[in-house]
Amino acid sequence: MEKYYISTAIAYASGKPHIGNTYEIVLADAIARNKRLEGYDVYLQTGTDEHGEKIQNKAKEKGITPQQYVDEASAEIKRIWDLMNTTYDKFVRTTDKEHEEIVQHIFKKMYEQDDIYLDKYEGWYCVPDESFWTESQVVENEDGVKVCPDCGRPVEKKSEESYFFRLSKYQKQLEEYIETHPDFIQPESRKNEMLNNFIKPGLQDLCVSRTAFDWGIPVDFDPKHVVYVWLDALTNYITFLGYDVDGGNENFKKFWPADLHLIGKDIIRFHTIYWPCFLFSLGIELPKKVFGHPWLIMADGKMSKSLGNVVYADDLVEKYGVDAVRYYFLHEIPFTNDGVFTEDLLIERINGDLANILGNLVNRTISMSNKYFDGVVENTNVEDIMDKPLKDLATSLGDKVKNHMDELRIQDAIDDVFELLRASNKYIDETLPWVLAKEEDKQDRLKTVLYNLIESIRIAAVYLQAFLPETAEKIFNQINTDLTTYESTKEFGGYLSGTKVNNPEILFARIDVNKDDK
Repeated sequence: MEKYYISTAIAYASGKPHIGNTYEIVLADAIARNKRLEGYDVYLQTGTDEHGEKIQNKAKEKGITPQQYVDEASAEIKRIWDLMNTTYDKFVRTTDKEHEEIVQHIFKKMYEQDDIYLDKYEGWYCVPDESFWTESQVVENEDGVKVCPDCGRPVEKKSEESYFFRLSKYQKQLEEYIETHPDFIQPESRKNEMLNNFIKPGLQDLCVSRTAFDWGIPVDFDPKHVVYVWLDALTNYITFLGYDVDGGNENFKKFWPADLHLIGKDIIRFHTIYWPCFLFSLGIELPKKVFGHPWLIMADGKMSKSLGNVVYADDLVEKYGVDAVRYYFLHEIPFTNDGVFTEDLLIERINGDLANILGNLVNRTISMSNKYFDGVVENTNVEDIMDKPLKDLATSLGDKVKNHMDELRIQDAIDDVFELLRASNKYIDETLPWVLAKEEDKQDRLKTVLYNLIESIRIAAVYLQAFLPETAEKIFNQINTDLTTYESTKEFGGYLSGTKVNNPEILFARIDVNKDDK
């Protein structure tokens, strides 16, 4: 069985994840579920990044230890990942002792081969982003304050003894690799940004240790230093597979290289410049693809606690259900552009797409089967010219979904499924089952019409499993089938003639937008 290793960025354990953070794990889960259904041996890794000055400061403010702080934060992140029904294979934590030991081995190996050297750091440091900047890189805001070019928050002047990684040594190798592997950085715009804005102007050696705080992995041969958070965090993709400098275990050999690193566009620099150079230093193959996904933003801009516009997934799930929230995340954020979140648009999608197009189709089809034939769905093969377009659409769905998922165009893959659902609703309007029911000699035709509808619903539900897993399971239960594989959709007619459907249940209730408690 072919393997597929997908990872998310590990969430920084500094607080509760908002919907922008949660979007990434739902996206990764949809890709992983789809790959499992395609027959791959999938390994999905996620987790929490738990070291750094920012966390040490936050713990101090709360009057607890950094370990207590990250234990609480990591547990909350994991709770929300579980609430969103995500099927990760491993939830990692960078405070794991095994990870810490392997990071120390990696640091020492790099030092012994002269890829890491001791020097002094002088420059500007952004605590929230854990990023170092040179004098020429920082920018001044309108108040004349020097700020981080990434996040716009004030930077601090730092001067301390540090170990440095020879990033400059690997510049040419990295540039050549990116130019000869066009799919390595996706989408294309991110690749051009990395090459033109960061790599070609010249890579500076990277600070990889700190002495100003101690909440990190100690450099074992110089314990006043702790390993800089990016060397610690990025190596999680291999340490938790069992990699070590003395030779990886079977799990590492089986799943590496990663097929996909799924990350936010704001940290693509770390994953496509620092991480590949670390891997070059270790003599390890690079991941096949790094996808810098867009953000989910608010109508008034980026989510921020200071702006008071932060939205949390668990609050939305409590009001609207898991699959409604998953649908919004997966459908409303395009391949390259940021998606905007408003609760009004979420309600519009629930009412329009989920309740009307999907829920109403399933409900009325099963209701008609129960009303006209006591729930028994039978294919009498009384065909009509209007049947072929629906069947062709149903049997071509698999290839369309596969093509779009291979390109990571999840929104388009969902639209493919909903194209079949819309066509099924149109098929009802064209065949007029309630009219056929009144004519005695049209009963066999009516049976075929209802069979075609149930089979189309089944095929749509098979592909919805990756996106709306709970809803797909409910549909299978209502139409009483265990034919849920991609293979079962290659030909129309997999649904067993003579099967008795169960009673219909509402999949998504319409939401009254006029209610005050919206």
